[in-house]
Amino acid sequence: MKLNRVILAAFAGLQFAFPLFADDGAAANSTEAAEIQALKQEIQVLDQKVQALEQRRAAEQPAPTDNSKEQLEALDQKVRVLERLRENDQDAAATVAKAQPKISLGASGFTLASADTNFAISLRGLVQLDSRTFFADQNLVNSGFLLRRARPIITGTVFRDFDFNFTPDFGGTTVQIQDAYLNYRYNPGLQLEAGKFKSPVGLEQLVSDPYTTFNERSLVTDLVPNRDLGVELHGDLFGGAASYAAGIFDGVSDYSGTTVNVDSDNDKAFAGRIFLQPWKATDVKALKGLGFGVGGSYEADRNGASGLTPGYTTDGQQKFFTYTNGVTANGTHWRLSPQAYYYYGPFGLLGEYVVSDQQVTKGARSADLQNTAWEISGGWVLTGEDASYNGVTPRHPFDPRNGQWGAWQIVARYANLDVDKNAFPTFASYSSSASSARAWSVGLNWYLNKNVRVNTSFSRTTFSGYTGASPAVPAQPENALFTRIQLAF
Repeated sequence: MKLNRVILAAFAGLQFAFPLFADDGAAANSTEAAEIQALKQEIQVLDQKVQALEQRRAAEQPAPTDNSKEQLEALDQKVRVLERLRENDQDAAATVAKAQPKISLGASGFTLASADTNFAISLRGLVQLDSRTFFADQNLVNSGFLLRRARPIITGTVFRDFDFNFTPDFGGTTVQIQDAYLNYRYNPGLQLEAGKFKSPVGLEQLVSDPYTTFNERSLVTDLVPNRDLGVELHGDLFGGAASYAAGIFDGVSDYSGTTVNVDSDNDKAFAGRIFLQPWKATDVKALKGLGFGVGGSYEADRNGASGLTPGYTTDGQQKFFTYTNGVTANGTHWRLSPQAYYYYGPFGLLGEYVVSDQQVTKGARSADLQNTAWEISGGWVLTGEDASYNGVTPRHPFDPRNGQWGAWQIVARYANLDVDKNAFPTFASYSSSASSARAWSVGLNWYLNKNVRVNTSFSRTTFSGYTGASPAVPAQPENALFTRIQLAF
C-alpha cells in the first residue's frame, strides 16, 4: 500500500515539473507537449489501479465478529475466578499453619509449643565435668575428676500463665531434685511461685549455676540459705528497674554446698529481697549495669539440730567449721545481706556482705552467735564482649577454620568468713574447727560459644584459730587448682 502511494507521488511530481521546464526553455516544441500529455494519461491509469487494489484489500480483510467482546469478558471472568481460588488456597494454608504446633531447636534447647503458645514444653540441660587438684596437702585430700552437675531441665507453660520447672541432678553420689515448682504469672510484676527453689537472699547464690564466675561459690554463700520448700510472691517492676521477692519457707540451715536440711519444727522461715536497677531502662550507658539491694530471712528454731549448718566449706568443698555434738538451734535465726553488682562493657564487679545471727543451746548454756562473711569478685572480658550477671555470649563463636576463638575472660575474687568468737569453746572446738577463713582466687574462663565453656582457676584458703592435729584442713592452707568443661543449653 505504501509503495503504491510513493509511485503516485513520483508521477505527480513529474506532472508539475515538466510544465516548468517548458516555460523556462523557449526551445520546447510540440513533441514534448505530446509526451507530457501521454504521461498524464498513464498517471490516471495507475491511480485507478491503486484504488482498485485498495478496494480489493479491504474486501479481503475479515469483518470483525460480533462476539469478540463477549469472549474477552469470559476470559477476564476466568482469570478473576482463578485469582480468587488462589487466594482461598493461601488463606486455607495460613489457617492450617496457625493451627500447627511450633517446634524450635537452637542454642536455648528444644521447645515444642502449641500454635497459640499457651502450652509449651522445653528440654534443656547442664553437664559440668570438673577436676580438683590439691597441692601441699600431705596427700590427705583426693584429687581427681568429678561430675559436678548432670541435670536434664524440663520447663514449660500450661494455660498461658502457669510456668513449671522440674530439674533432677544426677551429678555427685546421689540423685537429687534441685528444682520442682509451679509459677503463676498474672503479669511481670505479680507472680506466685510454689515448690522447691532458691530462697531469695544471697546475690551470688541466686546466680544460675551455668553462669558462676568460678567453679564453686565463695565463702559468703556458706551463710545464706540454698534451695527450700515454700511459696513466694515476686515480680519485676518498672521494666525491671526494681524487683522484689517475699516468701514463706520450711526453714533450713545455712548453705551446705549440695543440698538442704528439712526443718524439723513447725515454725516457718520468712525470706525476702529487694533489688534495684534504677538506670536499667535509661540511655545512661555507664549506669545501666548498676544494681543494688538487700536480702534477708527470719525464723524461729526450737531445739532442733536441723536448724544448724552441717558445716562451712572451703572453695575445695572441705569443711573447716562444724558445731560440736549436742548443740541445737533454739531461738531466732535471722540473716541480712546487703549486695550490689556493676557491669559496664567487658568489666564486671560483684560484692556482698552477710550476717547470720542464730541462738544456740548446749545443755544449760545458750548463746546468740553472729557469724559474718563478705566477698568481692571482678572480671574483664579480654575479647571485648559485654560482661553480665548471666554470663558472657561470644561475639565470634569458636571456629578455628575461620579464625574465630570465642570469648576469653579473666576473673579474680577475695572472700572472708568469721565465726563468732563466743562459739568457742562451748559450741565449737578449736581442735576440730577454725574460727575464720580467708580465700583468694584467680581464673581464666573460655566461652567457646553460647553452650560450651571451659574454666580454669586457682584458689588459696588460709585459716585462723585451729589448734588440733594436722588433717588437710584447717591445719594448713588449702591450695587447689580447678578445671571445668561445661555444656549448657
